[in-house]
Amino acid sequence: MTTPTRGTRWLSALLTLVLAGAATACTSSDDRPRVVVTTNILGDITQQIVGDEADVTVLMKPNADPHSFGLSAVQAAELERADLVVFNGLGLEENVLRHVAAARESGVATFEAGKAVDPLTFRTHGDGRPEGEAGQQDPHFWTDPDRVREAAGLIAAQVVENVDGVDEKTIRANADRYDEQLADLTAWMEKSFARIPDKRRALVTNHHVFGYLADRFGFRVIGAVIPSGTTLASPSSSDLRSLTQAMREAGVRTVFADSSQPNRLAEVLRNEMDGGVRVVELYSESLTEKGKGAGTYLQMMRANTTAMIDGLTGA
Repeated sequence: MTTPTRGTRWLSALLTLVLAGAATACTSSDDRPRVVVTTNILGDITQQIVGDEADVTVLMKPNADPHSFGLSAVQAAELERADLVVFNGLGLEENVLRHVAAARESGVATFEAGKAVDPLTFRTHGDGRPEGEAGQQDPHFWTDPDRVREAAGLIAAQVVENVDGVDEKTIRANADRYDEQLADLTAWMEKSFARIPDKRRALVTNHHVFGYLADRFGFRVIGAVIPSGTTLASPSSSDLRSLTQAMREAGVRTVFADSSQPNRLAEVLRNEMDGGVRVVELYSESLTEKGKGAGTYLQMMRANTTAMIDGLTGA
């Protein structure tokens, strides 16, 4: 039998230490508290609050459609391993909500942000045309930064209550700092929108997504190319005729289309109006990758405000 040399014993000991360290690191990572968030807009908001106190996993990729994105088996499993699941709700994440329900049934704490911030309902126009699904709750609350302030405070409370191992003072401090940034955003949006004359504060969008912004900042919603609160619906020829008539009556020649979706339907509307319709892209339902125009919620809202002013004033 060969006796190990001094160098061999030293290498063996070193390898043992390295493997032990790696195992410890893996265990430490596995033991980290986890927050899983469905949409990337809520993901950014939650990350601002959580900071480094827990791992935040966002299921929805940049530039995705919250109405249609789905989960892999691995992502679905992550929901059931979370300490807290934050989701928009009100029917927004149409292919994901059943997985959230399964996680809740398995004992995971879940928080439905949209339901907690006094949601609006889709309204009906005076001529009987539906705005989205009349009477149903509108899930797109994030277009009102004041409701996002409320949601952010509630998310902080949920993290403190349900995620073991986080430092409450740090979470509260992060939430307070972000609340100040959101308050500054609201003030800036109010000042910026003041540049748009009242008669031009009329919105036509790809689908009904800006009801909260309209309610908060005094806009009129003329209609949408897709007369629904979801991108999964399709307009009929009569829908398009009704919308073009309403646009002519209101003197509206600008359509705002979601940047994460092809604007084919808005182009169809341009044809219905015999040209002369301007299509302006907004970041309405998804953040972009970092550095691509709307990498955070704050960047998205500022970019949208600027684009809306440009689209409605011709600046």
